Amino acid sequence: MRRDLISIDDSARLVDQVQYAIARKAPLRIRGGDSKASLGTPVHGDEIDTRSHRGIVSYEPSELVITARAGTPLAELNAILDEADQMLPCEPPTFGETATLGGVVAAGLSGPRRPWAGSVRDFLLGCRIVTGEGKHLRFGGQVMKNVAGYDVSRLMSGSFGCLGLITEVSLKVLPRPREIKHLSLALEAGEAMRELATWRKSALPVTGACHVDNRLHVRLEGGAGSVRAAVDRIGGQHQDAQFWSDLREQRLPFFSDERPLWRLSLPNDTALIDMPGTVVLDWGGAQRWLKSDANADVIRGIASAAGGHATCFMPTAAADPFHPLAAPLMRFHRQLKQRLDPHGIFNPGRMYADY
Repeated sequence: MRRDLISIDDSARLVDQVQYAIARKAPLRIRGGDSKASLGTPVHGDEIDTRSHRGIVSYEPSELVITARAGTPLAELNAILDEADQMLPCEPPTFGETATLGGVVAAGLSGPRRPWAGSVRDFLLGCRIVTGEGKHLRFGGQVMKNVAGYDVSRLMSGSFGCLGLITEVSLKVLPRPREIKHLSLALEAGEAMRELATWRKSALPVTGACHVDNRLHVRLEGGAGSVRAAVDRIGGQHQDAQFWSDLREQRLPFFSDERPLWRLSLPNDTALIDMPGTVVLDWGGAQRWLKSDANADVIRGIASAAGGHATCFMPTAAADPFHPLAAPLMRFHRQLKQRLDPHGIFNPGRMYADY
Protein backbone atom coordinates (compact mmCIF):
# COMPACT_ATOMS: atom_id res chain seq x y z
CA MET A 1 0.00 0.00 0.00
CA ARG A 2 1.24 3.52 -0.73
CA ARG A 3 3.00 5.15 2.21
CA ASP A 4 2.80 8.75 0.99
CA LEU A 5 -0.88 9.18 1.87
CA ILE A 6 -1.87 11.34 4.84
CA SER A 7 -3.29 9.47 7.85
CA ILE A 8 -4.69 11.44 10.79
CA ASP A 9 -7.01 10.32 13.59
CA ASP A 10 -8.94 13.46 14.47
CA SER A 11 -11.90 11.66 16.06
CA ALA A 12 -11.37 13.26 19.49
CA ARG A 13 -11.94 16.71 18.02
CA LEU A 14 -15.08 15.56 16.22
CA VAL A 15 -16.51 13.97 19.39
CA ASP A 16 -15.77 17.11 21.40
CA GLN A 17 -17.50 19.31 18.84
CA VAL A 18 -20.60 17.09 18.81
CA GLN A 19 -20.76 17.07 22.61
CA TYR A 20 -20.40 20.86 22.66
CA ALA A 21 -23.25 21.18 20.15
CA ILE A 22 -25.44 18.89 22.26
CA ALA A 23 -24.79 20.96 25.35
CA ARG A 24 -25.78 24.12 23.47
CA LYS A 25 -28.58 22.39 21.50
CA ALA A 26 -26.98 23.92 18.42
CA PRO A 27 -27.47 22.26 14.98
CA LEU A 28 -24.46 21.02 13.04
CA ARG A 29 -23.89 21.06 9.31
CA ILE A 30 -21.73 18.04 8.47
CA ARG A 31 -19.33 18.58 5.61
CA GLY A 32 -16.67 16.59 3.86
CA GLY A 33 -15.61 17.62 0.36
CA ASP A 34 -18.98 19.37 -0.22
CA SER A 35 -19.15 17.71 -3.65
CA LYS A 36 -22.81 16.82 -3.00
CA ALA A 37 -23.75 19.87 -0.94
CA SER A 38 -26.38 20.84 -3.52
CA LEU A 39 -28.40 17.67 -2.87
CA GLY A 40 -31.21 18.22 -0.40
CA THR A 41 -32.26 21.34 1.45
CA PRO A 42 -29.49 23.67 2.70
CA VAL A 43 -28.62 23.15 6.38
CA HIS A 44 -28.09 26.10 8.70
CA GLY A 45 -25.81 25.35 11.62
CA ASP A 46 -22.25 25.25 12.85
CA GLU A 47 -20.00 23.46 10.38
CA ILE A 48 -18.29 20.26 11.48
CA ASP A 49 -15.59 19.33 8.98
CA THR A 50 -14.49 15.70 8.64
CA ARG A 51 -11.67 16.23 6.14
CA SER A 52 -8.93 16.34 8.79
CA HIS A 53 -9.97 12.85 9.97
CA ARG A 54 -8.56 10.79 7.14
CA GLY A 55 -6.42 7.87 6.05
CA ILE A 56 -6.56 4.12 5.51
CA VAL A 57 -7.02 2.23 8.78
CA SER A 58 -6.55 -1.26 7.33
CA TYR A 59 -6.45 -2.92 3.93
CA GLU A 60 -5.49 -6.46 3.04
CA PRO A 61 -6.26 -7.08 -0.65
CA SER A 62 -6.55 -10.83 -0.05
CA GLU A 63 -9.40 -10.17 2.41
CA LEU A 64 -11.30 -7.92 -0.03
CA VAL A 65 -12.04 -5.41 2.74
CA ILE A 66 -10.83 -1.83 3.17
CA THR A 67 -11.36 0.35 6.24
CA ALA A 68 -10.77 4.09 6.08
CA ARG A 69 -11.64 7.25 7.97
CA ALA A 70 -14.55 9.35 6.76
CA GLY A 71 -12.48 12.31 5.56
CA THR A 72 -10.37 10.17 3.23
CA PRO A 73 -10.66 11.51 -0.35
CA LEU A 74 -12.43 9.00 -2.57
CA ALA A 75 -9.78 9.61 -5.24
CA GLU A 76 -7.07 8.39 -2.84
CA LEU A 77 -9.04 5.32 -1.85
CA ASN A 78 -9.67 4.44 -5.50
CA ALA A 79 -5.95 4.88 -6.27
CA ILE A 80 -5.04 2.40 -3.53
CA LEU A 81 -7.55 -0.11 -4.85
CA ASP A 82 -6.24 0.38 -8.40
CA GLU A 83 -2.75 -0.62 -7.26
CA ALA A 84 -4.17 -3.97 -6.10
CA ASP A 85 -6.31 -4.32 -9.26
CA GLN A 86 -9.45 -4.02 -7.13
CA MET A 87 -12.43 -1.65 -7.06
CA LEU A 88 -15.57 -0.44 -5.33
CA PRO A 89 -18.12 -2.33 -7.46
CA CYS A 90 -20.87 0.26 -6.92
CA GLU A 91 -18.57 2.88 -8.54
CA PRO A 92 -19.93 5.89 -6.61
CA PRO A 93 -19.67 9.28 -8.33
CA THR A 94 -17.17 11.84 -7.10
CA PHE A 95 -18.58 15.02 -8.71
CA GLY A 96 -15.06 16.40 -8.48
CA GLU A 97 -11.79 15.58 -6.74
CA THR A 98 -12.98 16.70 -3.29
CA ALA A 99 -15.40 13.84 -2.55
CA THR A 100 -14.75 11.98 0.70
CA LEU A 101 -15.57 8.45 1.79
CA GLY A 102 -17.99 9.65 4.46
CA GLY A 103 -19.88 11.65 1.86
CA VAL A 104 -20.05 8.62 -0.42
CA VAL A 105 -21.82 6.62 2.29
CA ALA A 106 -24.01 9.49 3.50
CA ALA A 107 -25.28 10.26 -0.03
CA GLY A 108 -25.61 6.58 -0.98
CA LEU A 109 -25.24 7.31 -4.70
CA SER A 110 -24.05 4.52 -6.99
CA GLY A 111 -22.83 4.51 -10.59
CA PRO A 112 -23.93 2.70 -13.77
CA ARG A 113 -22.98 -0.75 -12.43
CA ARG A 114 -25.43 -0.58 -9.52
CA PRO A 115 -28.27 -2.87 -10.84
CA TRP A 116 -25.82 -5.65 -11.62
CA ALA A 117 -23.31 -5.30 -8.77
CA GLY A 118 -25.21 -3.64 -5.93
CA SER A 119 -25.46 -0.30 -4.15
CA VAL A 120 -23.16 1.44 -1.67
CA ARG A 121 -25.29 -0.04 1.12
CA ASP A 122 -24.72 -3.57 -0.19
CA PHE A 123 -20.93 -3.23 0.23
CA LEU A 124 -21.02 -1.45 3.58
CA LEU A 125 -19.74 -3.83 6.26
CA GLY A 126 -19.46 -1.50 9.23
CA CYS A 127 -19.13 2.08 10.49
CA ARG A 128 -17.92 4.09 13.41
CA ILE A 129 -20.36 6.87 14.24
CA VAL A 130 -20.58 9.74 16.69
CA THR A 131 -24.19 9.48 17.86
CA GLY A 132 -26.60 12.22 18.82
CA GLU A 133 -25.73 11.51 22.45
CA GLY A 134 -22.06 12.28 21.83
CA LYS A 135 -20.88 8.66 21.97
CA HIS A 136 -18.34 7.25 19.52
CA LEU A 137 -19.66 3.78 18.69
CA ARG A 138 -18.83 1.02 16.23
CA PHE A 139 -21.56 -0.81 14.31
CA GLY A 140 -21.21 -3.84 12.05
CA GLY A 141 -17.89 -5.50 11.36
CA GLN A 142 -15.34 -6.23 8.67
CA VAL A 143 -16.89 -9.43 7.31
CA MET A 144 -20.43 -10.08 6.13
CA LYS A 145 -21.12 -12.87 8.65
CA ASN A 146 -20.64 -10.42 11.55
CA VAL A 147 -23.77 -8.51 10.53
CA ALA A 148 -26.66 -9.70 12.66
CA GLY A 149 -29.87 -8.16 13.93
CA TYR A 150 -30.68 -4.53 13.23
CA ASP A 151 -27.86 -3.21 11.04
CA VAL A 152 -27.36 0.40 12.13
CA SER A 153 -24.32 0.87 9.88
CA ARG A 154 -26.34 0.39 6.71
CA LEU A 155 -28.88 2.95 7.88
CA MET A 156 -26.12 5.51 7.37
CA SER A 157 -26.13 4.90 3.60
CA GLY A 158 -28.37 7.50 2.03
CA SER A 159 -29.10 9.21 5.36
CA PHE A 160 -27.37 12.46 4.27
CA GLY A 161 -25.88 12.89 7.72
CA CYS A 162 -29.24 13.16 9.46
CA LEU A 163 -28.69 10.20 11.82
CA GLY A 164 -25.11 10.59 12.99
CA LEU A 165 -21.58 11.65 12.15
CA ILE A 166 -19.72 8.91 10.26
CA THR A 167 -16.05 8.72 11.28
CA GLU A 168 -14.91 5.39 9.80
CA VAL A 169 -16.15 2.98 7.15
CA SER A 170 -15.42 -0.66 6.27
CA LEU A 171 -16.30 -1.67 2.71
CA LYS A 172 -16.19 -4.88 0.76
CA VAL A 173 -14.23 -4.57 -2.48
CA LEU A 174 -13.88 -6.87 -5.49
CA PRO A 175 -11.22 -7.68 -8.10
CA ARG A 176 -11.47 -5.83 -11.38
CA PRO A 177 -13.10 -7.87 -14.17
CA ARG A 178 -10.69 -9.88 -16.31
CA GLU A 179 -12.29 -8.67 -19.55
CA ILE A 180 -14.18 -5.43 -20.32
CA LYS A 181 -15.76 -4.32 -23.57
CA HIS A 182 -17.75 -1.19 -24.39
CA LEU A 183 -20.27 -1.15 -27.23
CA SER A 184 -22.56 1.43 -28.81
CA LEU A 185 -25.60 0.70 -30.99
CA ALA A 186 -27.88 3.05 -32.95
CA LEU A 187 -31.33 2.21 -31.53
CA GLU A 188 -34.52 4.05 -30.70
CA ALA A 189 -35.45 4.00 -27.01
CA GLY A 190 -38.25 1.44 -27.40
CA GLU A 191 -36.08 -0.94 -29.37
CA ALA A 192 -33.27 -0.50 -26.87
CA MET A 193 -35.58 -1.47 -23.99
CA ARG A 194 -36.73 -4.58 -25.84
CA GLU A 195 -33.16 -5.65 -26.54
CA LEU A 196 -32.19 -5.13 -22.92
CA ALA A 197 -35.10 -7.29 -21.75
CA THR A 198 -33.95 -10.08 -24.08
CA TRP A 199 -30.33 -9.83 -22.92
CA ARG A 200 -31.46 -9.90 -19.30
CA LYS A 201 -33.22 -13.22 -19.87
CA SER A 202 -30.11 -14.58 -21.57
CA ALA A 203 -27.91 -13.62 -18.60
CA LEU A 204 -25.41 -11.73 -20.73
CA PRO A 205 -22.55 -10.17 -18.68
CA VAL A 206 -23.96 -6.64 -18.92
CA THR A 207 -22.79 -4.21 -16.20
CA GLY A 208 -23.87 -0.96 -17.80
CA ALA A 209 -26.74 0.00 -20.11
CA CYS A 210 -27.58 3.59 -20.97
CA HIS A 211 -29.67 5.07 -23.79
CA VAL A 212 -28.94 8.65 -24.80
CA ASP A 213 -29.28 10.54 -28.09
CA ASN A 214 -30.77 7.52 -29.87
CA ARG A 215 -27.82 5.31 -29.01
CA LEU A 216 -27.66 2.41 -26.58
CA HIS A 217 -24.34 2.15 -24.74
CA VAL A 218 -23.51 -1.23 -23.25
CA ARG A 219 -20.69 -2.34 -20.96
CA LEU A 220 -19.76 -6.01 -20.75
CA GLU A 221 -17.56 -7.44 -17.97
CA GLY A 222 -16.50 -10.92 -16.93
CA GLY A 223 -14.47 -13.82 -18.23
CA ALA A 224 -12.90 -13.48 -21.67
CA GLY A 225 -15.06 -16.21 -23.20
CA SER A 226 -18.41 -14.91 -21.94
CA VAL A 227 -17.59 -11.31 -22.89
CA ARG A 228 -16.47 -12.36 -26.38
CA ALA A 229 -19.67 -14.34 -26.90
CA ALA A 230 -21.77 -11.38 -25.77
CA VAL A 231 -19.93 -9.02 -28.13
CA ASP A 232 -20.63 -11.39 -31.04
CA ARG A 233 -24.30 -11.52 -30.13
CA ILE A 234 -24.85 -7.79 -29.48
CA GLY A 235 -22.71 -6.32 -32.26
CA GLY A 236 -22.49 -2.55 -32.57
CA GLN A 237 -19.47 -0.27 -32.47
CA HIS A 238 -16.62 -0.52 -29.99
CA GLN A 239 -15.92 2.54 -27.85
CA ASP A 240 -13.64 3.48 -24.96
CA ALA A 241 -14.51 3.61 -21.26
CA GLN A 242 -14.80 7.41 -21.12
CA PHE A 243 -18.54 7.34 -21.70
CA TRP A 244 -19.18 5.55 -18.40
CA SER A 245 -17.13 7.94 -16.29
CA ASP A 246 -18.80 10.90 -18.04
CA LEU A 247 -22.22 9.40 -17.29
CA ARG A 248 -21.33 8.67 -13.66
CA GLU A 249 -19.89 12.15 -13.09
CA GLN A 250 -22.70 13.90 -15.00
CA ARG A 251 -20.37 15.29 -17.66
CA LEU A 252 -22.38 14.19 -20.72
CA PRO A 253 -23.77 17.08 -22.83
CA PHE A 254 -27.25 16.13 -21.56
CA PHE A 255 -26.37 17.34 -18.06
CA SER A 256 -25.30 20.81 -19.26
CA ASP A 257 -28.94 21.64 -20.10
CA GLU A 258 -29.90 24.51 -17.77
CA ARG A 259 -33.30 23.05 -16.92
CA PRO A 260 -33.70 21.35 -13.50
CA LEU A 261 -32.30 17.82 -13.25
CA TRP A 262 -34.52 15.06 -11.88
CA ARG A 263 -33.62 11.46 -11.05
CA LEU A 264 -36.46 8.94 -11.34
CA SER A 265 -35.90 5.55 -9.75
CA LEU A 266 -38.30 2.98 -11.20
CA PRO A 267 -38.86 -0.80 -11.17
CA ASN A 268 -36.59 -2.71 -13.57
CA ASP A 269 -39.38 -3.74 -15.93
CA THR A 270 -40.97 -0.29 -16.28
CA ALA A 271 -41.94 0.48 -19.88
CA LEU A 272 -41.17 3.74 -21.62
CA ILE A 273 -43.13 6.67 -20.18
CA ASP A 274 -43.99 9.98 -21.79
CA MET A 275 -42.14 12.61 -19.80
CA PRO A 276 -42.22 16.43 -20.00
CA GLY A 277 -38.62 16.96 -21.00
CA THR A 278 -35.43 15.28 -22.22
CA VAL A 279 -34.64 11.82 -20.84
CA VAL A 280 -31.58 9.60 -20.46
CA LEU A 281 -32.23 5.95 -19.61
CA ASP A 282 -29.64 4.57 -17.19
CA TRP A 283 -29.44 1.31 -15.25
CA GLY A 284 -31.16 -0.46 -18.16
CA GLY A 285 -34.15 1.86 -17.69
CA ALA A 286 -34.47 1.59 -13.90
CA GLN A 287 -32.92 5.02 -13.43
CA ARG A 288 -34.10 7.85 -15.65
CA TRP A 289 -32.51 11.25 -15.72
CA LEU A 290 -34.91 14.00 -16.72
CA LYS A 291 -34.24 17.60 -17.68
CA SER A 292 -37.53 19.44 -17.32
CA ASP A 293 -39.21 22.68 -16.32
CA ALA A 294 -42.38 20.81 -15.36
CA ASN A 295 -43.95 21.20 -11.93
CA ALA A 296 -42.58 18.92 -9.20
CA ASP A 297 -46.02 17.42 -8.54
CA VAL A 298 -46.36 16.45 -12.21
CA ILE A 299 -42.99 14.72 -12.31
CA ARG A 300 -43.55 12.95 -8.99
CA GLY A 301 -47.01 11.89 -10.10
CA ILE A 302 -45.47 10.18 -13.14
CA ALA A 303 -42.87 8.42 -10.98
CA SER A 304 -45.42 7.32 -8.38
CA ALA A 305 -47.79 5.94 -11.01
CA ALA A 306 -44.94 3.72 -12.24
CA GLY A 307 -44.16 2.49 -8.74
CA GLY A 308 -41.07 4.66 -8.24
CA HIS A 309 -39.95 8.00 -6.85
CA ALA A 310 -38.34 11.20 -8.09
CA THR A 311 -35.54 13.30 -6.58
CA CYS A 312 -34.70 16.82 -7.71
CA PHE A 313 -30.96 17.38 -8.15
CA MET A 314 -31.55 21.15 -8.34
CA PRO A 315 -33.09 22.00 -4.95
CA THR A 316 -34.22 25.49 -5.96
CA ALA A 317 -36.63 23.88 -8.45
CA ALA A 318 -38.63 22.00 -5.80
CA ALA A 319 -39.73 22.87 -2.28
CA ASP A 320 -38.93 19.28 -1.24
CA PRO A 321 -35.94 17.88 -3.20
CA PHE A 322 -36.64 14.33 -1.99
CA HIS A 323 -39.82 12.45 -2.85
CA PRO A 324 -42.38 12.91 -0.04
CA LEU A 325 -42.82 9.83 2.14
CA ALA A 326 -46.09 8.14 2.96
CA ALA A 327 -47.31 8.86 6.49
CA PRO A 328 -46.29 5.45 7.96
CA LEU A 329 -42.77 5.76 6.50
CA MET A 330 -42.37 9.31 7.74
CA ARG A 331 -43.47 8.23 11.20
CA PHE A 332 -40.80 5.52 11.16
CA HIS A 333 -38.19 8.04 10.00
CA ARG A 334 -39.08 10.43 12.82
CA GLN A 335 -38.81 7.64 15.39
CA LEU A 336 -35.43 6.61 14.00
CA LYS A 337 -34.20 10.21 14.08
CA GLN A 338 -35.39 10.59 17.67
CA ARG A 339 -33.59 7.41 18.68
CA LEU A 340 -30.23 8.14 17.03
CA ASP A 341 -30.24 11.95 17.22
CA PRO A 342 -32.50 12.83 20.18
CA HIS A 343 -31.37 16.48 20.28
CA GLY A 344 -31.85 16.98 16.52
CA ILE A 345 -28.38 18.43 15.89
CA PHE A 346 -27.26 16.51 12.78
CA ASN A 347 -28.13 18.15 9.43
CA PRO A 348 -31.68 19.10 10.49
CA GLY A 349 -34.04 19.43 7.53
CA ARG A 350 -31.49 18.22 4.95
CA MET A 351 -33.86 15.55 3.64
CA TYR A 352 -37.27 16.68 4.96
CA ALA A 353 -38.28 19.83 6.80
CA ASP A 354 -39.57 17.94 9.87
CA TYR A 355 -36.82 15.28 9.88
